[in-house]
Amino acid sequence: MGMKKKAATCKTALIVILTLLALIYIYPVFLMFMNAFKPFGEVVSDPIALPKEPTFENITYVVKKIHYGRLFFNNVMITVIGIVGIVFFSSLAAYILDRRRNRYTAMIYTLIITPMLIPFQTIMITLLKAMNVIHLDQSRVGLGIQYWGFGIPMATFIFYNFMNTIPKEIDESAKIDGASTWRTYVSIIFPLLKSVTFTVIVLDVMWIWNDFLLPLLMVNSSNKTKTLVLAAYTFVGQMNTKWQYAMAAMALTVLPSIIIFIVLQKYIVEGVVAGAVKG
Repeated sequence: MGMKKKAATCKTALIVILTLLALIYIYPVFLMFMNAFKPFGEVVSDPIALPKEPTFENITYVVKKIHYGRLFFNNVMITVIGIVGIVFFSSLAAYILDRRRNRYTAMIYTLIITPMLIPFQTIMITLLKAMNVIHLDQSRVGLGIQYWGFGIPMATFIFYNFMNTIPKEIDESAKIDGASTWRTYVSIIFPLLKSVTFTVIVLDVMWIWNDFLLPLLMVNSSNKTKTLVLAAYTFVGQMNTKWQYAMAAMALTVLPSIIIFIVLQKYIVEGVVAGAVKG
C-alpha cells in the first residue's frame, strides 16, 4: 500500500512539474496572440495585460499589407515540396539500408545521418553560392528542394529505427508471390510506416513552415517568393517597430502550424512509442 501511495505521489508531482513547464513555454505564445488584438498604445504601455478594447484592425491591416493569401500559398508550396521529398527519399533509403545490411550500407547510413551534426551556419554561405550556380536560389521550388538535404538525415534516422519493428518475413512472402522490391515497398512496407510517417511530417512541417534563416537567404529578394515569417519581420525596424502589426503577423504565421500540430499530435506519440519497441 505504501509503494502505491508513493508511486501516486511521484506521478502527481511529475504532472505538476510538466504542467508548469508547459505553461512557461505556452505563455509567450499566449502573449503574442493577446497583443495581436491590442492598439499600439496598449502593447507598449502594458504588454502582459488583457486587451481593454480588442480590435481586429491589426489583423485586417496585416492581411492586406503583406498579401497574406499569396504568401500563405508560398508557405504551402515550399512545405509540401519539402515534406514529400523528405518522406519519400528517407523512407525508401531506410528500407533499403535496413533490409540489405552489410558494411557498405552501414557506411552509407553513417554518411546520410552525419549532416545532423553539422550546424547550418557553417555551410550557409557555400550553400547560397552553390544554389546560385545551379539556379535554385530565389525560387520557391528550389527552396523546397533544399529542405530535402537538411531534413532527410533526421528522417532517415527515424525511419531506420522504426524499420526494425517490421518483420523481414513480410518481404520474403512478397518476393515469393512475385513482388519486386519497389512493389513491396509501395504496397506493403510504406503503409506500415503510417505512424512514424506522420511523426516526420508533423515535425518537419513545424520546422519548414516557421523557418526564418534559410528563406531569408534564398527567397527574400522578391515579394512574390517571400514566406510569411519574412513578411512578419518587415514590421520590425531598427528605429521604430510596429509591435501591434508584428504580433498580428506572427500570430497569422504560426497559427496554421499550431493547428496542424494539434490535429496530428497523437501520431507523434504513436510513432515515438512504436519506434522504441524492437520486435
